[in-house]
Amino acid sequence: MPRLHRENTLPGFLAATAAGADGWELDVHGTSDGVVVVHHDAVLPSMSGALAGISIATLTWADLVNIRVGAAGETIPTLDAVLAAADDAAVYVEVKARGIETAVIACLARHPDSTVAVHSFDHRIAKYIREAMPRMPLGVPVGILTDSYLVDAPHALLAAGARDFWPHRDMVDEALVNAIHAVGGRVIVWTVNNLDDARRFATMGVDSLCSDVVDDLRRGLFE
Repeated sequence: MPRLHRENTLPGFLAATAAGADGWELDVHGTSDGVVVVHHDAVLPSMSGALAGISIATLTWADLVNIRVGAAGETIPTLDAVLAAADDAAVYVEVKARGIETAVIACLARHPDSTVAVHSFDHRIAKYIREAMPRMPLGVPVGILTDSYLVDAPHALLAAGARDFWPHRDMVDEALVNAIHAVGGRVIVWTVNNLDDARRFATMGVDSLCSDVVDDLRRGLFE
C-alpha cells in the first residue's frame, strides 16, 4: 500500500493485508554477505543518507539494518522477516538480480509452511529456481514477467517451466489469457490501479491482479 507506507516494507505489506489483499508481491536483492533483502531498486534511495545511491550488492546486512527508506521510518526487511510475518498471505517474490538464486532458495527452505512463488523478468532465473526446487522439500511455483506482447507467450512459459505469466496491463487481451490458460498457466496482471481496467481484466478471466490500491479495487469489484 504505497499510499500509506513505502513499498517493499513490512508496514506496507501488513497494510495490504488489512485492505483485503490475498498476497504480497515484493522484490529482492542480495547483500555482499549473502542476505536476501526486500527492496525495489538495486541501489538505496535518496533518503538513505550517506549510503544513498549505493548498490545493495556492495553492502552488508549490518550496513542496511538501520537504514530508513520511508517517510514514516520504514526500514528494509529481509526476505526471512517478511515470510515470517506473512501468516496466511501468499508471498510472490520477484528476483531482481542474477547470482542470488541459491540464497533465495535457501531462504524459502527455511519457511516450508509459507505460501510462496517466485518470478522474474529474467526467465533464466525462473527456470533455474524451478529446476533447483525439486531438490528441496518444497513445491514452489515460478513465473515469468514481461512488459511486451510476446509472439508465443505459452512457449515462453513452458520453456521456463513456469506456472504464472505476469504481463504488464497494457499487454493483456483475451487471446493472451486464453492461450496461457490452454497450457495450464495463470495470468497475473501488473500493476492495475484503475477500476475500469480491473473490471475488464476480470471479464477476460485473468487469475489475479497486482495493485497498489487493493481496498479501492475490492470495493469496486465485490461490493
